[in-house]
Amino acid sequence: MYLKRPAGGLAFCLFYLASCLINKVADIGGWTSASCLLEAWLGRDKLVFKPIPVFLTVHNAAEVITCGFQKFVQKEQTSLLKICSVLFLLAAAVCLPLCDTQFDPNGYLWALIHLICVGAYKIFHKLWKPNSLSELDQQYINYVFSVVLLASASHPAGDLFSALDFPLLYFYRFHSSCCASGLLGFFLMLHTVKLKSSTTSGQYAAWTFLAKVITASLSPFFFVMTANVLTISCFVISGVGEALLVYTERTGT
Repeated sequence: MYLKRPAGGLAFCLFYLASCLINKVADIGGWTSASCLLEAWLGRDKLVFKPIPVFLTVHNAAEVITCGFQKFVQKEQTSLLKICSVLFLLAAAVCLPLCDTQFDPNGYLWALIHLICVGAYKIFHKLWKPNSLSELDQQYINYVFSVVLLASASHPAGDLFSALDFPLLYFYRFHSSCCASGLLGFFLMLHTVKLKSSTTSGQYAAWTFLAKVITASLSPFFFVMTANVLTISCFVISGVGEALLVYTERTGT
């Protein structure tokens, strides 16, 4: 796979990896998920509920929602290769909970909500493309909406008063990890915007795929993860599905 803009792309991969790892340490996900309107609240447990490869496998299935909307609602022509790639992503996400040795119903429920929100946001972004706003402006607006939503939802969700009972609230490591998470998330957003503006959509998809592969491959060296042959097979199937999706994006098929 030929990747252009190696310096910007590698910097993007580095910040993607660092953001995922530090979010896992900080036990929060809202800072780097503000690219989606609802993700800051609903995605707060995205890296906590399961190991990073598990989350990425479920997260990739959001493309099923986007592809289904384009084919059945907008009646767009979809290539057989793209349909196959989406089916790979769907199969991996559906089979993963069935063979996950660390299965947690609450964790997968949050993952499902996160998946739906990401898919809905992708559809919204495709339908509404403001010509007067740059990619950076849209990211800042998403951050503001995410913060407002998070603040307004803190009371109904019970987080407003239960925050004082959080066991790590007064630990230096927790606060330093939160600050690092926010800083890395900000730099990741800047590099994402820069990479999008300097490459084609296919090249950006390829760099994103590479960042996910690097992150998923290195995360077991930092965090304990229990996996068997079936779960690893789901990871591979999801990777193959996304690789095919990247190919269709680059070739326009």
